[in-house]
Amino acid sequence: MADGLNAGIDFGREICGNLAAAESREWLVTNGLGGFASGTVAGSLTRRYHGLLVAALQPPVGRALLVAKVDETARYGEENFSLGTNRWTSGASDPQGYRLIESYGLDGTTPVWTFALRQALLEKRVWMEQGSNTTYLRYHLARGAETLHLAVKVLVNYRDYHATTHAGNWQMRIEAVPHGMRVTAFPGATPFYLLSAEAPAEPAHDWYRDFELPAEQARGLDHVEDHLHAATFHASLAPGHSVTLVLTTDAPGSLDGHEALARQRLAEQQWLEQWTQAHPTLAARAPQWIRQLVLAAHQFIVRRSLPEDPDARSIIAGYHWFGDWGRDTMVSLPGLTLWAGQPAVARKILLAFGHYVQDGMLPNCFPEGSQPPLYNTVDAALWFILAAGEYFDFTKDTEFLQLLYPVLLNIVARYIEGTRYNIHVDPADGLLYAGAEGVQLTWMDAKVGDWVVTPRIGKPVEVNALWLNALASMARLAASIGRPGDRYDPMLARARRGFARFWNERLGCCFDVLDGPQGEDASVRPNQILAVSLPETALTAEQQRAVVKACGRHLLTSFGLRSLAASSPGYRGTYGGPPSERDAAYHQGTVWGWLLGPFAVAYWRVYHDRAAALSFLEPMRNHLKVAGLGTASEIFQPEPPFEPCGAIAQAWTVAETLRAWSVITAA
Repeated sequence: MADGLNAGIDFGREICGNLAAAESREWLVTNGLGGFASGTVAGSLTRRYHGLLVAALQPPVGRALLVAKVDETARYGEENFSLGTNRWTSGASDPQGYRLIESYGLDGTTPVWTFALRQALLEKRVWMEQGSNTTYLRYHLARGAETLHLAVKVLVNYRDYHATTHAGNWQMRIEAVPHGMRVTAFPGATPFYLLSAEAPAEPAHDWYRDFELPAEQARGLDHVEDHLHAATFHASLAPGHSVTLVLTTDAPGSLDGHEALARQRLAEQQWLEQWTQAHPTLAARAPQWIRQLVLAAHQFIVRRSLPEDPDARSIIAGYHWFGDWGRDTMVSLPGLTLWAGQPAVARKILLAFGHYVQDGMLPNCFPEGSQPPLYNTVDAALWFILAAGEYFDFTKDTEFLQLLYPVLLNIVARYIEGTRYNIHVDPADGLLYAGAEGVQLTWMDAKVGDWVVTPRIGKPVEVNALWLNALASMARLAASIGRPGDRYDPMLARARRGFARFWNERLGCCFDVLDGPQGEDASVRPNQILAVSLPETALTAEQQRAVVKACGRHLLTSFGLRSLAASSPGYRGTYGGPPSERDAAYHQGTVWGWLLGPFAVAYWRVYHDRAAALSFLEPMRNHLKVAGLGTASEIFQPEPPFEPCGAIAQAWTVAETLRAWSVITAA
């Protein structure tokens, strides 16, 4: 990867100098452990999840905000310049350092700001060490006629990353150590360090109270926070010189910012080289925004150690507030690993999740702390089988298949016999039934109190599309290692015949759920697109075209598919407000970015028009320059202009966009 900014994601004063525009664009860097740093282009905190060091204390969970932000003051000549930006509950924005930002851009995944201070140009970078709860801040005087003096105030905290702090009289212990300070928030807390090899530090203990977090206010949550000024670093920068601050939970090690930045650049270069080696033709044809998605893919890969494999891997579903979810991991795995040139990572993820299969089910999610995994999902195990099959198709790794095959057999057997939540195969039609009162089992899993918003009890269409594909995958995989695969043929044939029941002749598309408490659910939802986009389909060619046409007419937007047609009685045209309102709209019209990939693949499958199919993905190119910069959002408003909302970086949106582009381009 060449040095320098990614020209596709960079801004000048037209964005950086406009507070609303600069705050709506957020940056994200990650460390491969579940930890991250994130904020706004403006430098202000707008979310409880913004911070320079959100450490994963129990990787990939146990995440805690340790360092919230820095506020810098630069003295150049006879003038002082405040580079920070803060919002206060008084309504004031002070200081207003965003007005000094000349430009912002990405160097790979590393955010870079330049501040124009008269004739001086000060560059700032933020990145994390891979495999460590360590954040680097590097300041470089790129232009100037004299020395610039820099004072950097470091504001700290110590809280669960979902919470907010109201400090009261909280006293932290701040101690001088070589090259900086050690902060111990309270007895038993993990100590962390504020360090610099070039800049001496002086301790402080001043609470800055009443930061305003407007994004939290919009979400109906506590939006006031306090942070502790723990230390100030002082540096003098001659033109062409740099200073680095290191924020870390690790014992003080190398503080060399040049070496750390070189390691980050080398890692990103290796990721792109591995992708190029795995898919040389695709890499040669890929536009810059697809290359950026390859880099973004790595932000979701995290370590989840197991006794059998301390280096096991998982996938964070999204940033800022998601952990690793079984369904999201398996949907995302092909795009984030196989199509990104990382089959070895895919292998580790699949084997790791194989250890967690219980009663034929894959965990839905891993709660924070020491709570056991939750198993309330019907489709995650089916996505698991498909992901395992796709990995084998890529690698022909028979050793892997021999290891995992008993787990796959167990899943299918338990789904046939019956497992939790009345999940079982109906012998009458060979279709998969699932559901219990008060439980949400499909990916449309929003729940408000005891109210399951979209219960979908019965035989959901995408679950049975996945069931067909799981049976077909099992037959193929069994034959690949000399196991009897013909046992699946009659089951698949029966399920294919049963799937014909999903066809709704009146609407010219599929029922969403069969045999529910109220009978058939004819709601026009995007779940049926998987019955076309997945390799195995029971629909006729004419029916496949009709599904694509119906989804295109009623659900398609620039950035994904609506979760419910606007003509439906339960449609919600806006996503927002407090949690109960957001959850009520989550799958009742809100646009989901991950579904754009299956739609584009389905369109290619039925029309064989590569240019048209790829054009559906093209809006994502511009989306990488808003919301989460260089990555892709979870959801979007259901009405134009389809503003991004929800998580700023979502694994399956990135994965399915990258996978769909690759599949269509390679076909």
